[in-house]
Amino acid sequence: MKTIVIAEAGGPEVLQLREVEDPKIKDDEVLIRIAATAINRADTLQRQGKHPPPKGESEYPGLECSGTIESVGKNVHRWKIGDQVCALVGGGGYAEKVAVPAGQVLPVPSGVSLEEAASFPEVACTVWSTVFMTSRLAKGETFLIHGGSSGIGTFAIQVAKYHGVKVFVTAGSEEKLAACKNLGADVCINYKTEDFVERVKEETGGKGVDVILDNIGGLYLKRNLESLNLDGRLFIIGFMGGSVAEINLTTLLYRRLTVQAAGLRGRQPENKALIVSEVEKNVWPAIAAGKIKPVVYKSLPLEEAAEAHRIMESSQHIGKIILLVQ
Repeated sequence: MKTIVIAEAGGPEVLQLREVEDPKIKDDEVLIRIAATAINRADTLQRQGKHPPPKGESEYPGLECSGTIESVGKNVHRWKIGDQVCALVGGGGYAEKVAVPAGQVLPVPSGVSLEEAASFPEVACTVWSTVFMTSRLAKGETFLIHGGSSGIGTFAIQVAKYHGVKVFVTAGSEEKLAACKNLGADVCINYKTEDFVERVKEETGGKGVDVILDNIGGLYLKRNLESLNLDGRLFIIGFMGGSVAEINLTTLLYRRLTVQAAGLRGRQPENKALIVSEVEKNVWPAIAAGKIKPVVYKSLPLEEAAEAHRIMESSQHIGKIILLVQ
C-alpha cells in the first residue's frame, strides 16, 4: 500500500509518499481501506520528532480516518466487510489501509459524506472526553474555547451550543471570529486586540466562566485561572505557548478551581473504546440531526501531505484539513 512516511525529523518537506507492506490485523481489530484522513497538530509535532507514536502503534502519521472495512479479526462481531466507518487511530492514518481496534471504530454519521466523516473522530473524542466526561460541562454553564476556529474549536462550539451552554471563543482575526459566530459562539474575542480576561469578566458580571478548554498552556495559565468562576475547571490539551508557568496556588484553594490536562493518543485501547462509545451515544445523534456539521477548510490528495502541514502550521485555516486517499 501507499503511505506517507516521515523520512527524518524536520519541516513539511520530509513527508514522503512510499510503498510499504499492508498492515496485519489482530483478532480484535479491523482493516480499513481509507478514503480520507485529517491533519492534527500532533501530526506536525511527530514530524518534527517531538511527539513519537506510543509503543506498539504505527510509525506513520495520522490519528483518524474514514473508509470501508476490508477485513475483520475473529473476535470482532459488530463490524463486517463493506461497512463504511470512521475511526480513531494511534497512527497510520496517512495511508491506503490501517489496522484499528474494533472499539475505536464508529459508523459514518447519517447525512455526512465518507470523506467528511474523517474530520470527526479526533475532535469529537478529544472534546467529549475532556470537556464533558472529565470537566462535566453542563447546560446553563459558560465555556471559553481558545483557538475557536481550529478543528477542535469549531467542533467544541457546536457541541457546547447543542447542550445549552453559553460559548466564549478567542481567535486571531475578524474572519476567524466571524466563522465562530456563524457556528453559534456567543462572545467572540480577538486575542490580538483585546484582553480576554477583561472581556470574560465584563460579559459574566465579574464572575468568570465555568470551563476553559486551552491549547496554549504555560503562556495562558495565570490568565486562564483569573478567567474562571468559583468551582471553575481548566482543561489543558496543548502547549503552543510553552509548558512551564508559575502560579500562586492560593488562587486554586480560595476559589475551588480545578486544573486538568490529558492527551488522547497515549491512552490505553480500553479507555479509547470507552470514549468512542460515549461519543457515539452522545454526539453522533446531534450530527445525524444536523446540529453539528463538519467544518472542512480544504481537501488535498494524500501526496500533498506536506502542503497540508504547511497550511496547518500557518494557522490560516478554519476547521479541519482533509487528505483524500482514494
